[in-house]
Amino acid sequence: MPQLLFGLVYLLILTRFIWPLQLPLSIKFVMAALALVALQFHRWSKLSSGSVFSPEFPRPVVAIFNWAFGALVLLALLQLMLDAGLLFGLLIHGGPLSAPDGVRYGLAGLASIAAATGVHQAMRIPPLKDVEVCISGLPRQLDGYTILQLTDLHISRLFPASWARAVVERSNKLGVDLIAITGDLIDGTLEARRADIEPLRDLRAPDGVYVISGNHEYIFGYSTWMAHFGALGLLSLENRHIVLERNGGKLVLAGITDRASRHRGHPDRDLAAVLEGAPEGAPLILLDHQPGDARNAAALGVALQLSGHTHGGLILGLDRLAARANAGYVSGQYDVDGMTLYVNNGTALWPGFALRLGRSSELTRVTLRRVRCKSGNAD
Repeated sequence: MPQLLFGLVYLLILTRFIWPLQLPLSIKFVMAALALVALQFHRWSKLSSGSVFSPEFPRPVVAIFNWAFGALVLLALLQLMLDAGLLFGLLIHGGPLSAPDGVRYGLAGLASIAAATGVHQAMRIPPLKDVEVCISGLPRQLDGYTILQLTDLHISRLFPASWARAVVERSNKLGVDLIAITGDLIDGTLEARRADIEPLRDLRAPDGVYVISGNHEYIFGYSTWMAHFGALGLLSLENRHIVLERNGGKLVLAGITDRASRHRGHPDRDLAAVLEGAPEGAPLILLDHQPGDARNAAALGVALQLSGHTHGGLILGLDRLAARANAGYVSGQYDVDGMTLYVNNGTALWPGFALRLGRSSELTRVTLRRVRCKSGNAD
């Protein structure tokens, strides 16, 4: 299906953008060949590593591929808009209309600049985003408790050890009580990513650094990666819960395997079993990589669910496509049957389409509150 989509993008650019240009045929052939090479980025990635999810080229090459690929996708969208305008003009004026080359060059320039901006936004060290969540029944002793959520780090050639080290340094300076990593830490095998992920060993928080799996852990060897996370000092919260205490006040933090486990021969997800034995009356916080099962969590009494996976939809406006694939949840806070769901835009994103426009990456500091919140939730 993706290859069919990229084929249609190429056909649109070839027939509606390149061919109408008043240029020598040889130059058009070169442009067509370059566009074809760029749109085959995922095929080159698979040839480099055996997986479209792990391009193993030098970082600048991965960045350039993302820019070129993103620019062509954006150009195709702009060309569709131009063609829609020309069709509308045809209906109004009753005769064929054409766009001068200058308009097409302008579209190409706009797409190129937007793609470069998007790749830069995707690759940067994410800014801090502060989120306050009101939790009904939160003990006074835990009012102001802070959790740093990291998610979708996708450590890879595009987000290597230097990037991970900078994220760790910025995270440690925040002085939060606990760090929760909600899946998709890597893109690549342990052999390929061992050095890149090493900086995560230095993450520090008084109540610990906890991790759950995302769907990409299953692509690259779930058991191997979860064991390595443990060796780095990241505490697995897969299908279990812990009780956090402050002077007698209690809060439950639970985690569950990703939905991909259903198709990979692993035990079925069973949140009810995960929550068994939790102290009665203690508020429940759930880490679940994908937000799609939020209503089930709400029905089981979870007060707050922290998720990622969507990358915020990547591009404002096109984010609705990601929402449709995730039960309508794509970015930010949602009230789900009385439960707060927070869908994180991601600390990074998949290096196969590393482009952000209007959906910034984030280091998310969640502060728990027991006072009345804007959402209407109450203590």
